[in-house]
Amino acid sequence: MKPATIAVEDGRIASVRGWSDLSSSDELHDFGDLIMLPGLVDTHVHINEPGRTEWEGFWSATRAAAAGGVTTLVDMPLNCVPETIDVASLEAKRAAAQGKAWVDWAAWGGVVHGNAEALQPLVGAGVQGFKCFLIHSGIDGFHWVDEADLRLALEQLRGTGLPLLAHAEVAGPVTAATEALNRAGANWQAYCTYLASRPDDAEVKAISLLTRLADEYQTRIHIVHLASARALPLLVRAKQQGVPITVETCVHYLWFSAAAIPDGATEYKCAPPLRSEANREALWGALADGVVDMIATDHSPCPPAMKRREEGRWDRAWGGIASLGLALPVIWTEMSRREIDIHHLAQWMATAPARLAGFALRKGVLAAGADADFAVFDPDAEWTVTAEDLHFRHKLSPYVGAKVRGRVMETWLRGERIFARGQFGDGPCGRELVRS
Repeated sequence: MKPATIAVEDGRIASVRGWSDLSSSDELHDFGDLIMLPGLVDTHVHINEPGRTEWEGFWSATRAAAAGGVTTLVDMPLNCVPETIDVASLEAKRAAAQGKAWVDWAAWGGVVHGNAEALQPLVGAGVQGFKCFLIHSGIDGFHWVDEADLRLALEQLRGTGLPLLAHAEVAGPVTAATEALNRAGANWQAYCTYLASRPDDAEVKAISLLTRLADEYQTRIHIVHLASARALPLLVRAKQQGVPITVETCVHYLWFSAAAIPDGATEYKCAPPLRSEANREALWGALADGVVDMIATDHSPCPPAMKRREEGRWDRAWGGIASLGLALPVIWTEMSRREIDIHHLAQWMATAPARLAGFALRKGVLAAGADADFAVFDPDAEWTVTAEDLHFRHKLSPYVGAKVRGRVMETWLRGERIFARGQFGDGPCGRELVRS
């Protein structure tokens, strides 16, 4: 890294210049030895509005993003009511977001059983791509799909350039494992029971199917929240063969491991589940090797009562980890322990997700012509996460109490400062990004 000056004009980066190239007429913001990163892009966020704003909403989710150096979110099509599975529901989401977004945002459309004819109209309406589940999503209105449904969807998406994002678990291994645990009278307050109920094989079988279909249709499929390292050989082989497939893992899979999760601590519940320490280290290795392309949060909050902490049963609690705004320090802490250079952070959390969502050259880079989105980052600040540091709606998160390194000092969106040292700007100025 070296000193530089980023010149901003009309909300875009005009140039990236050397420190000696300043003009006396320039308005200068000097960040000293702090690091300027491109604004982060999080392509896996459940905002939940309209319909479940009591879980989360555009106002609180986007403020949390701004506090964490995230300047662009892409909202998942489920957990809101109605689910974003046709143009009418997309327009309902757009109406709900009006005047509430502190950062830029965009929408994924949904692929569910029976809506193949709605996909082309959603393409025309400007979604960034589509999301599907190969297992029950937890939301009855967002139906899971099988191979026949996937083929119908891929026929519709072939040639559009839009990705199909997939929750890569199939139901068979999960159903079999859960039934066996129930027959054995397993203790559902024990984390090991929940972990056993979502075996690696569910991910491996799903990813085997998805890589085969991506190759056959030559249409990009994106694996969301990869948790199982056992699927990595399949992904290595697919990428070596030129299959159009990309992969994300999530902050929680790179930070937590199963052995450290207390029984009954259902704030840690997510699907796929948090796996072993060795599995976590294999995911870090896959990032370093380029097998895993990017990191997202899968911020999936709910009202605290839905975590059912009083009974601590993993089978009855809502699955989803709240983390929006914390990803940068959490990942940088782990990168520092491994002596990974910070430029990888920008690639994994800004550049690659921007490319997935169709924002390449506009978002996630510090280059002339891009939006002037920045995260001003102190890489040496050490602090402990408290509930007061959480800006999303409900303050229940397994990261409370975590000791982390690195802190976002300021966030800029299209040349405007929207967050600085714990304080937010005058009001929301985020925009919807619509794919043309």
